[in-house]
Amino acid sequence: MSSEVQARQFDHHQPIGRQHRRVGSALLRGLGVLAVGTTLAIFAAGGVSADPGTPVAGCVAPDSAKPENKQWATEPALTIDPGAKYTAQLETTCGTVNIALEAARAPRTVNSFVFLAGQKYFDHTQCHRLTTAGIFVLQCGDPTATGTGGPGYQFPNENLDGATYPAGTVAMANAGPDTNGSQFFLVYKDTQLPPNYTPFGKITGGLDVLQRVANAGAADGDDGRPNADVVLNSVTTAQG
Repeated sequence: MSSEVQARQFDHHQPIGRQHRRVGSALLRGLGVLAVGTTLAIFAAGGVSADPGTPVAGCVAPDSAKPENKQWATEPALTIDPGAKYTAQLETTCGTVNIALEAARAPRTVNSFVFLAGQKYFDHTQCHRLTTAGIFVLQCGDPTATGTGGPGYQFPNENLDGATYPAGTVAMANAGPDTNGSQFFLVYKDTQLPPNYTPFGKITGGLDVLQRVANAGAADGDDGRPNADVVLNSVTTAQG
């Protein structure tokens, strides 16, 4: 990768106008703006379709249930035990993804995720973004499926010191420093990103589900709605 392309890919501070939809800086900028609708750049230009995707082997059509899109004014109080082990299970229309949550390293992030899962906030939400060039992630957690949704509150970044994003990483999308909400991304192939996105879990089962979704491609080339219609039927967490 040339130094020019690399700099462009990682320049998430450069403003992107509503008419721009570029791979490179736009890819990283997209990861950085998906938690706050008013600052959205890449997906404000034309939006992300919530229409049904292409039928893909191993995936089933979602049911008619819709997310509730609840809102809260403030971050939930810390109720998890940072010293305990927590897991999450994502039951999707394309298979099950299991995650070991990193409560000790990202307690506020895991606390928020556990809270939202308990409120069934993620249930019936569509994973609205797949990237298949440069950055290899499936992005989920937005009940509006547009890239602009969130729970109404934000909280700070955590666990960034030396953060890397190999395959199996689960991390938060944000709109810049300390603007985490509900949107998160699942890394299905080793990805080079600066340490700006809170890693809070590791996939322990179901990486093949993500790879199957990735192999089906995205509707807008290498960055857009997955061709596979990936919906989180339910997201549950457990301690221990």
